[in-house]
Amino acid sequence: MTEFIPPATRFFALPTPFAMKRGGALHGARLAYETWGELNAHADNAILILTGLSPSAHAAANADDPSDGWWQAMLGPGKPIDTNRWFVICANALGSCKGSTGPASRNPDSEEMYRLAFPELSIEDGASAAHALVTGLGIKHLACLIGNSMGGMAALAYIHRFPNHARNHINISGSAQALPFSIAIRSLQREAIRLDPNWNEGNYGEANYPENGMRMARKLGVITYRSAMEWHGRFGRVRLDSEAREDDPFGMEFQVESYLEGHARRFVRKFDPNCYLYLSRSMDWFDLGEYAAGNVLRALSALHIRRALVIGAETDILFPLEQQEQIAEGLVSGGSNAEFVALPSPQGHDAFLVDIARFGPVVADFLADL
Repeated sequence: MTEFIPPATRFFALPTPFAMKRGGALHGARLAYETWGELNAHADNAILILTGLSPSAHAAANADDPSDGWWQAMLGPGKPIDTNRWFVICANALGSCKGSTGPASRNPDSEEMYRLAFPELSIEDGASAAHALVTGLGIKHLACLIGNSMGGMAALAYIHRFPNHARNHINISGSAQALPFSIAIRSLQREAIRLDPNWNEGNYGEANYPENGMRMARKLGVITYRSAMEWHGRFGRVRLDSEAREDDPFGMEFQVESYLEGHARRFVRKFDPNCYLYLSRSMDWFDLGEYAAGNVLRALSALHIRRALVIGAETDILFPLEQQEQIAEGLVSGGSNAEFVALPSPQGHDAFLVDIARFGPVVADFLADL
């Protein structure tokens, strides 16, 4: 398998050895990133974006890559995250296959792919790698730290591990710990990959790729990324034009099935299965409460942040609204000026990626006041 690296990606060499939270260390590791805007003379206008599980560092078009990024409508000149004012960094997660060191990277000790020899990965490891990148770019303090989904978890770990390094924080559809429902879904996704005979304990290649396992894992994910309201509104009970064939009596009949299949097939060869397993498990393991004898609110109240904006979608079933409300409540109890905003978006967990009409103005207003 090969890594999937966007053309504008830059690379930051992480300190060697780079110690991992759960044991082991990386040697010669790197973090992939892209930037937009200009760092000012005081180096105090920097924003760091930490992503969800699958995005690359290419959040938006830039001079080196004019193609649209995964957050194109949110980031750029005159947009909610205005690059005329801010110097924006987006880091690809440690453990990913899109430039940062992960299971799909070559182990310098063996010259073979890490595969399952990659150390156990935690959300905190990703936070530490991102902090090394930021300080390596000469930035002593972030004006704002933005985290989406898994990136919202990583942002909280970042603030915990590096107090006072980020002055302000935007947490979007994130959480301070994984809940049973999301753990269950991700467990099923990982099981689908591991039960594919081609996974072969992580030893697959282009010719024997665990395609069916990845297809099923992605379908499960997509179902939870959106809401029942949106599935009904987009597809209803509309059937495909073709009737069921005798040689495939349980084949696809409904448009929603066809949509999931097409979406999954576009994804499976663009993300490494072992990286998917590692990143997925890191989310299940994350629990900020472990730093406060299991009390999540107490752990949140100990975080040092000046202002925070916590946003969630009312229809999110993967990172439900109660989790964003908990983040805001905990930050407020610790003395932070934190605001919680619940948005009535029909798009579920993925709303922050597509419902810019709702999410954009809230983010823009917060940043305008910094």
